[in-house]
Amino acid sequence: MAKDLVITTLENLRKTYPDKFITEERIFRSIHRGDTIFIGTGCGEPQYLVSALSRFVESNPKAFFDAEVIHVWTLGVAPYAKEKFKKNFRHNSFFIGENTRNAINSGLADYTPIFLSEVPNMFRSGMIDIDVALIQVSPPDIHGYMSLGISVDIVKAAIESASLIIVQINPLMPRVHGDGFIHIDDIDFAIIHEEPLLEFQDHIEGDVTQKIGEYVSRLVQDGDTIQVGYGNLPNAIVSNLKGKKDLGIHTELLSNGLVELIRSGVVNNSKKSIDRGKTVASFCMGSRETYEYLNDNPSIEFRSIEYTNDPLIISKHSNLTAINSALEIDLTGQSTAESLGKTFYSGIGGQADFMRGAVLSRNGKTILALPSTADGDKASRIVPFLMEGAGVTLTRGDIHYVVTEYGIAYLHGKNIRERALELISIAHPKFRPGLIREAKKRNLIYNDQAFIPGKKGEYPEDLETYRSTKENLDLLLRPVKISDEPLLKDFYYSLSDRSMYRRFISARKDMPHERLQDFVIIDHTKEVVILAIKKERSKEIVLAIGQYAVDLETHTAEAAFAVRDGYQNQGISTELLKYLTFLAKKQGLLGFTAEVLMENREMLHVFEKMGFDIQRSAEESVYELKMAFRMIT
Repeated sequence: MAKDLVITTLENLRKTYPDKFITEERIFRSIHRGDTIFIGTGCGEPQYLVSALSRFVESNPKAFFDAEVIHVWTLGVAPYAKEKFKKNFRHNSFFIGENTRNAINSGLADYTPIFLSEVPNMFRSGMIDIDVALIQVSPPDIHGYMSLGISVDIVKAAIESASLIIVQINPLMPRVHGDGFIHIDDIDFAIIHEEPLLEFQDHIEGDVTQKIGEYVSRLVQDGDTIQVGYGNLPNAIVSNLKGKKDLGIHTELLSNGLVELIRSGVVNNSKKSIDRGKTVASFCMGSRETYEYLNDNPSIEFRSIEYTNDPLIISKHSNLTAINSALEIDLTGQSTAESLGKTFYSGIGGQADFMRGAVLSRNGKTILALPSTADGDKASRIVPFLMEGAGVTLTRGDIHYVVTEYGIAYLHGKNIRERALELISIAHPKFRPGLIREAKKRNLIYNDQAFIPGKKGEYPEDLETYRSTKENLDLLLRPVKISDEPLLKDFYYSLSDRSMYRRFISARKDMPHERLQDFVIIDHTKEVVILAIKKERSKEIVLAIGQYAVDLETHTAEAAFAVRDGYQNQGISTELLKYLTFLAKKQGLLGFTAEVLMENREMLHVFEKMGFDIQRSAEESVYELKMAFRMIT
């Protein structure tokens, strides 16, 4: 709406509804002692109204007492949480912001833990009475409808339940499509005041957040519908999705990063199962430019929180990927996003709603992303068990993937021992030895679990690569991890007796934990173990294993291979050997040695066609091969 037209419209409103545009003094005298006062959410907070109410109470300290102030998320002014107003106001928050955290933890304010999706029903049922609603709206259109703009969430339910509605009409509030409209006839009082909306500027900081974003981007597939939490880390994640196609958005919070994906065409909502073609959110915390993009944009709808956050609605989206963060996760897979031990930090919010909805979604997945450390690398965010007093935001069944800057851990369907090793493998290296000790002490892992501390045992992610065989079989070639023992157990027990004998030149058929450790717990500076992986949805299947161990005296390495039955003679060994040869040459090694059964002509052929200078010596039924790398001249 043009500025001149806005001014004319507002002037006409004053004339048409003189009883709604009275003095601030008279408006606030309508609030009574013991009333429950609701204040609009986050960046939609009516800052002028809140400040004006505080000024009124300061001038009239006995106007009312013991009013309860309910606010989901306070980013702006919160004078009602100050001690000087403790006789007038008692703050009660569903989600703790930075400027109310101290008040809540010192007993000057209250925190109500609740799923945000359930709050509207609490209002409507009268479980929480709303006497007064202070909200911010756009100027009305020609039909008299004002928009709640960037904050619909629980605000819609609050105004439907409130006895007294006081609005701040702000010409800078965008008009957003969806559920967030209220007619001028349905409000009691209005104050016209233009002021910049609160902004939440995300900052993409440092290598840690970027690395986490890169890992998460591997898990997000073209055509997925995504939900992303708030903060610097989710913004880094979103910035790594620019190469995706046909993404959809169904989320609680719409951020700058998500809007940028819409602008760039990465998000077009064309594959969504419901609300196709529409970005659906409940509130926005972003920049002025983002708010301007929302204004009268029919491709974006803000819906009430009981719709966006309903796990059953969320689950109707196929391929729903929920991406959230946490303060801490323990080795069993339960996490907290709301408290640090006994200190209340944030709240349940909508995280659990979306993660549980995603679990129920067809091909849905949940991703918990967090830096490996906190407090300047002094503390690990991956811990043996959550601190005493911590609220469990997500249970052990809610989380599929956990991502840190050290990699991706997959927990879904894993037992406690497997989970613990997966999480230890992506913890900060300096905390891994302590986590191993604590996990053993609590019987979470094998008491004889081997571990190589420091750089020698650190997963060499840079060795991961993708290859295709001549038979067009796509493979992920990656080093072995400490958490791969179950994969290798499955692999070796899938081999036929013949394949096992060819690999180990032994009739031994068992592969117990003690023996498997030799394959997964390795010194990466002296030994290379590369797995050829086939991915089936979230599951990894080992098709082959290739390895070499360095002989320091000869500066060569002993190589060995095994390929899963059913995948032999498809070029996997060739690709593995090519890659191992590349790595060995990169290390400056002079060649390979190997023991190969004379009957194993296939393996002999693989070595021969690599162009090595091969010397053979025979002993009984075994060839001992010395294979020198040819120098390029």
